[in-house]
Amino acid sequence: MNNWLLVLICAVLIITFVFFIWLKEDRKYESSSSVASAYDNWTNDRLLERLWGHHVHLGYYGNPPRSKDFRRAKEDFVHELIRWSGLDKLPRGSRVLDVGCGIGGSARILAIDYGFDVLGISISPEQVKRASELTNQGVSCHFQVMDALDLKLDQNSFDAVWSVEAGPHIPDKQLYADEMLRVLRSGGVLAIADWNERDFYNQKMNIFEKAVMRQLLNQWAHPHFSSISGFRENLMNSKFSKGIVETEDWTMQTLPSWNDSIFEGFRRPQAILGLGVNGFVKGVREIPTILLMNWAFSKGLMRFGVFRISFHT
Repeated sequence: MNNWLLVLICAVLIITFVFFIWLKEDRKYESSSSVASAYDNWTNDRLLERLWGHHVHLGYYGNPPRSKDFRRAKEDFVHELIRWSGLDKLPRGSRVLDVGCGIGGSARILAIDYGFDVLGISISPEQVKRASELTNQGVSCHFQVMDALDLKLDQNSFDAVWSVEAGPHIPDKQLYADEMLRVLRSGGVLAIADWNERDFYNQKMNIFEKAVMRQLLNQWAHPHFSSISGFRENLMNSKFSKGIVETEDWTMQTLPSWNDSIFEGFRRPQAILGLGVNGFVKGVREIPTILLMNWAFSKGLMRFGVFRISFHT
């Protein structure tokens, strides 16, 4: 009994310690530099890469969702968004811009499996460096450090623009939409997937939801979320928009990702333990936010929206 009591006390102390760090050392959005710094750190410690592979985004589990390997679900997500958006109808050699490319997982699938010529951009220099390291010579994709709100790219210069889970980090959603549509040629395809908040016009947040939302914003360097309808309006109202915007809600298809994000630590313990005590603490430190994300998406506070647009010549 004394041994069990000791284990319980140690567990409580560890949980209290992690919770204190989680509250005290958040990653509140301050500027684009704070986003770049957060992703530089996540990339350099290799925790997410070792735990989740080359895709730092949610997975696709089907409709209705079915159990599958987490890394396979992430790859399936890329292929499903390509199919849904119509990107698979573009000819090989088409130029594709990946906005918020991470360490290049989606860009490499677009280049290798579909034959596209891909430019991946990120605000994080360390992500761009790691994406380049992971990409074999001869693969038609390369990477640059660039701000999504100030694309150093010519107008109408890409056949498709792709962006997955980058929008929550961007403060000006209209400019974000404008810049992506500006560089997209007439007749091109846009494929976007993002975390979105509930539309609050008809259902305001209660006190508990406001507290949860504050943590979802502050813990992972998000200035604010848009709703699915709100970002659709950004795309439709853009001065560069020429087509019809269609959306779908993939919340249920992606929801198992949150629990799997945690379970991967048990399936691949060496991914965390191999980084030592510091890596273990960093991994455990993310669990409260992941649990809040799971709650928010399962209860409707957050939604997972996908967006596509086809231009008419």
